[in-house]
Amino acid sequence: MNDIAHNLAQVQQRISAAAERCGRAPEEVSLLAVSKTKPASDIAQAIAAGQREFGENYVQEGADKIALFREQGVTGLTWHFIGPLQSNKSRLVAENFDWCHTIDRQKIATRLSEQRPGELAPLNVLIQVNISDETSKSGIALSEVDTLADLISSLPGLRLRGLMAIPAPEQDYDKQFAVCQQMAVAFSALQRRYSGIDTLSLGMTDDMEAAIAAGSTMVRIGTAIFGARDYSARQGQ
Repeated sequence: MNDIAHNLAQVQQRISAAAERCGRAPEEVSLLAVSKTKPASDIAQAIAAGQREFGENYVQEGADKIALFREQGVTGLTWHFIGPLQSNKSRLVAENFDWCHTIDRQKIATRLSEQRPGELAPLNVLIQVNISDETSKSGIALSEVDTLADLISSLPGLRLRGLMAIPAPEQDYDKQFAVCQQMAVAFSALQRRYSGIDTLSLGMTDDMEAAIAAGSTMVRIGTAIFGARDYSARQGQ
């Protein structure tokens, strides 16, 4: 077993253990492997180990990887865009990705819907919430979710699936859980308003246990699978 396969197995064990501790089935939590800045060879190792869902933060880098695996005839992969999205890069996301986790304004939502090719299924989207109110992060306030959800639900090229957040780093489990619980409450409220809401993208390597305990349905894990990232080679993304 290679290192990436071993790491994936360990992360899946963490997910299963965290789910079982709070009375949830491990199958309720999906693993999104965050492959940003990692070479296609690393992703190929993860695919060989059974991983099928991958998250990319940089539009061009992600589109290039998607094209590469399609050219190689690899099928059954699901690609998630999980980084901040500028309007001038929205077309690449609309044309290549299956999901976008970072919808935080009307302009981006409208552009993605208009630019989604008609032969593709609607783009699955999540509303990004800035749950820790950090000026350095994208996302909207919880109080703005309903307004943006109303807009997205009216756009034919998009399919609203739920919420995403990146809480501020916090080492204390109880504090992690409290923030994640705020997201879970908002997620439940959204489920009551719209059909098809099934995804709470919440939890990363350092806080996934608290996120799962609060109700996350998708954890985004990079470092624990692929190791530390090297940003020096990334340009023009």
